[in-house]
Formats: sequence, C-alpha cells, structure tokens
Amino acid sequence: MKKYIYFGESVDGYDIPVLNEREARAGAGILLLPAIASFVNSYITHNFIFTKIFVTVFMIDFFIRIFINPNYAPSLIIGRFFVQNQTPEYVGAKQKRFAWSIGFLLSLIMFFIIVIFEIMTTIKIGICLLCITFLFSETAFGICIGCILYQKIQKNKPLYCPGNVCVVKTKDKIQQFSKLQMTSLVLFFTGLYFLSDSMNHAKDPNIEEERYMKQMKCETGKCGSSM
Repeated sequence: MKKYIYFGESVDGYDIPVLNEREARAGAGILLLPAIASFVNSYITHNFIFTKIFVTVFMIDFFIRIFINPNYAPSLIIGRFFVQNQTPEYVGAKQKRFAWSIGFLLSLIMFFIIVIFEIMTTIKIGICLLCITFLFSETAFGICIGCILYQKIQKNKPLYCPGNVCVVKTKDKIQQFSKLQMTSLVLFFTGLYFLSDSMNHAKDPNIEEERYMKQMKCETGKCGSSM
C-alpha cells in the first residue's frame, strides 16, 4: 500500500519530498471558480444546493490530497493536465501538507454546518470568504498563506518554500517599487474613489422620469407654486 499511499515525491537534487507548485496553483485555480460561483449563487438566491455539492467535493479532494496521495486528487490531476508542458517548480511537501490541512479543516467545518446540520449562521460566510482568499492568493500571486503560517510556527527553517520566500535575498531591480509606480497607484485609487462618489450622487433616471411624467400631466397654469 505504501506504493500508492504517500505524500510528496522523491526528486533528484532535493533532500526532502517535494511537490510541483505549478500543479498546486493550477488546482487552486480550478477550485476557485466554483467556489466563487457557489458563494455568489447562495448569497443571491439563498439556495445552498450548489454550495453543498461544492463543499462536499472540496472536502473529498483535500482528504485525498492529505491522507491518500496528491496524485489522485481530482483538482490536481486536472491541474497537471494543463501544466504538464511547463517546467516543474518543486516545493517542500511538508508545508503544502500543512496548508492543505487548513483547507481540509475549514471544509470539514463547512460540511457539518451546511450539509449535515443545515445551520443558518454568518460563520459559514466568513469561512467561505477565507477559503476563497486562500485559493485566490495562491492562484493569482503564487502566495501560499498556509505555507507562510507553517514557516512562522516551525522552529526549524523549512526548505524549498514556494517562490523561495524562505531564502533571504536581495530583490532584483525589476522587483522593486519606484516612486512613480506608487504615485500612479495612489492616483488610480483616488480617481476610482471620486468616480464612485460622483456616480452615487448622480441623479436617479427613474426619479427624473417620474418628475417628467408628472409635469406632462399638469395643465398649463395649474402646476406652479401658489403665492
């Protein structure tokens, strides 16, 4: 059974079991889309059938990742299909297991709240947003929040962190922020604020139409204000 049930791959040049970070990011992206869709659908329609299905699938997927073998997790299999021609980016398996354990724990809580007991509580909204944040962070930025937490609580320094964040190094010039970049960012959000503010204060076309219809119905000489 050890041939099939294990966690992490042995790769030449690496002292510890590792996983392909590209597959992990692809798997996170594959789960992110239905996560957002189920959250929005349940929030708008108050129908939690789609959410129940997603939470169950999410929990099973992470159970397979952690307790059986990541190679058999559906999301990672699909992710491997899309990134199979890319050069692997190997990261330490221990920190990924810790990060995925957090995801599994959150999905387990959601499973009992939504699927088993069907409890109406705001806690599930917070957990949903937390899971979406974890998935989005890894998909969009390549930042594994669970791996960072593992790095903080471990006494021994972990090896092969995603993006080599465990290695202290000087940023290249292309990675540094210039004053002009920061200024453009501030101007962008300032303009966005004033744009949204002006839109909020804009006249409601429905109200204007209602006023126009009232004026049309008025007879000449009878719509003016009395002296």
